Amino acid sequence: MEKEKTKPAKFVTDSGIEIKEVYYSHSGMNEKPGQYPYTRGVQADMYRTRLWTMRQYAGFSTAEKSNERYKYLLKHGTTGLSVAFDLPTQIGYDSDHPLSEGEVGKAGVAIDSLKDIEILFSGIELEKVSTSMTINSTAAILLAFYIALAKKQGADLKKISGTIQNDLLKEYAARGTYIYPPHASMRIITDIFEYCSRETPKWNTISISGYHIREAGSTAAQELAFTLANGKAYVKAAIEKGLDIDVFGRRLSFFFNAHNNVFQEVAKFRAARRMWAKIMKDLGAKEEKAMMLRFHTQTGGSTLTAQQPENNIVRVTLQALSAVMGGTQSLHTNGYDEALSLPTEEAARIALRTQQIIAFESGVVDTVDPLAGSFFVENLTDELELKAWEYIHTIDKMGGSVKAIEAGYIQNEIASASYRYQQSIEKAERILVGVNHFEIEEKPFDKIFSVDDSIRQVQIERIKQLKNERDEAAVSGCLAEIGNAAKEGANLMPLIIKGVEAYATLGEIADELRKVFGEYR
Repeated sequence: MEKEKTKPAKFVTDSGIEIKEVYYSHSGMNEKPGQYPYTRGVQADMYRTRLWTMRQYAGFSTAEKSNERYKYLLKHGTTGLSVAFDLPTQIGYDSDHPLSEGEVGKAGVAIDSLKDIEILFSGIELEKVSTSMTINSTAAILLAFYIALAKKQGADLKKISGTIQNDLLKEYAARGTYIYPPHASMRIITDIFEYCSRETPKWNTISISGYHIREAGSTAAQELAFTLANGKAYVKAAIEKGLDIDVFGRRLSFFFNAHNNVFQEVAKFRAARRMWAKIMKDLGAKEEKAMMLRFHTQTGGSTLTAQQPENNIVRVTLQALSAVMGGTQSLHTNGYDEALSLPTEEAARIALRTQQIIAFESGVVDTVDPLAGSFFVENLTDELELKAWEYIHTIDKMGGSVKAIEAGYIQNEIASASYRYQQSIEKAERILVGVNHFEIEEKPFDKIFSVDDSIRQVQIERIKQLKNERDEAAVSGCLAEIGNAAKEGANLMPLIIKGVEAYATLGEIADELRKVFGEYR
């Protein structure tokens, strides 16, 4: 008797898209790279003439220690800096605040005042380097520190370039480092848009982040949808403020995650460009550059495993490859040891070398959009887009991202996806190499990089010295002006810059705004 054939398994992406055994056709694509709707890339020749910016996200301990790491990375070929800040800096507390205890310098560098920024970028000319700052609730203050230092260096503010993340909506939905209520946060964000469009035209005023949405457990389709829906909300808020979409639209940027499913990630990046171009056109954009989705990518932190950590080098390579083949403008590759600690210098170097090998040895940069025309990738791009539009239409019916977040819709969708993912791992329906399959007996990992708690005392002494040396009357006057502007609706940026130049601390400025806006609970 003939043995009964086993029914083939059903293959499905984390976004619920079924993968067929083979793809025979696609509706066809005559689109050229660099042309609307930019599915194939925002530049006609992409990496053939200019590679992506190779960033390494770094920041820990004191400004002095982080400055040493930045110089190390620049020496080894990093082409742009990416600054990580500790939690107190992210939520507007100086290092001497009681709530800062135990967190100073741990998740990133501690920044309390312009003095710290002067040390952080000592020996680095801001006009000659592009700097990305992962900062949200206190983005206006950190940008003010950076601008104040650029002025002290004699830099032309029209030439300084970089990005502040400045994306508060994803903080409410996925991450949690918010301070003020959503409407106050939106007001500060649009103040930054308005100021930078006049004074720092090369600065990217927001990096609308899907990265943290994916880290919180979303699917690829959810990351795509919720990120673009948030972007749409920021654009509408700026238009309501009277800003020109064709001006501020050029300085919007995005920040995506890259996970292990190479083809899905490439399709996600391609779909994102096409969808954003349509969104911006529908909102009234006429300039090409205002419709282009430019994005930074970071490899997936949540995909890294503490078990057999060297395997993470392979994971990061696959993720970086997907970002490059998907057309990223900027890329950070995680250290293989980041599931266990802050990255060591060795891990940071390997991560950077991963990008360099892809750039100079793999050949994937030699042609634009190398996976275009693949029946599989083209169909997957279309299907991800359809799923993302379904989410966006639901959010639109609720009144936009702010309303959807206030109703808990986005948070609940992410939480449900995260739960389903964890269940699939625990049931071994999804294999994680070294975690639920192919395990080995391991020796304890001994290359741990840690930050000592004594860092807080160093920062406290620096704050004391600063307050003894500065003009207290000038600081008090600046803080009062910031408070009045917050009440009256005037643009906050010029007054925050004036305040930091007088050496008001980050916590003092954040507290002045807390008095007016309150805190979101």
